[in-house]
Amino acid sequence: MTRVRLRYSKLGKVRFLSHRDVARVLERAVRRAGLPVAYSQGFSPRARLHFGLALSTGFESIAEYLDVDLVDGVGDWDVAELPESLSACLPDGLEVGAATTIPAGTPSLQDAVSWCTWQLDIPGVAPGVLAAAVERLGSADSIPLDLVRKGKQVREDLRPLLGDLVAERTAEGARLVADLGTKPRSVRPAEFYAALDPTGPLPDVADVRVLRRHQWINVDGTRREPVSLGPPSPHAQERAS
Repeated sequence: MTRVRLRYSKLGKVRFLSHRDVARVLERAVRRAGLPVAYSQGFSPRARLHFGLALSTGFESIAEYLDVDLVDGVGDWDVAELPESLSACLPDGLEVGAATTIPAGTPSLQDAVSWCTWQLDIPGVAPGVLAAAVERLGSADSIPLDLVRKGKQVREDLRPLLGDLVAERTAEGARLVADLGTKPRSVRPAEFYAALDPTGPLPDVADVRVLRRHQWINVDGTRREPVSLGPPSPHAQERAS
């Protein structure tokens, strides 16, 4: 059995598909493309697809990942052709940009990804206002925040989960690029946004465009992306900008 790791983007109207809906769409695309996908055992066999960190409904991404188990010696497929053949089977807004085989024993995406880079486009906000909020947050020794996890309210310090924060000017307002940790507990972009300036003049998070730009794993002390075969297609890059 061969495991293939795919990198795909989710842009535009498909951002309103839930993680579960996207999983079903990708499973159908794998079958339509004629890939010899392996199936689980038991009464109700399922295609052996292994998804990474879920993307919240309404968010976009140019760096989503999926592992697919394929049966060896069945069918005629080339990993270099997978992005094009799978993208042809997907709706507009979902596009496979890269694919590679990974060796047996490679840690799962759920376990391996330790940081994500997020882009938040905030309309109607002066870059100086956003920069001041970033400075306040970045200089804080601790950032206590009440979160809800598995139906229970818990208090967490978000400070250890905050990496680089960069505020930029855009035509519509301001952009914030933030590295957010996923271990031991993932911080969600909406939670980070609330901690950024909960009483300040920032718009509601529902009016903010949220895009996942990168997911990062650690390989021999070096941070890199799970698939390093290059960026998404120019079409995906254009739609993400």
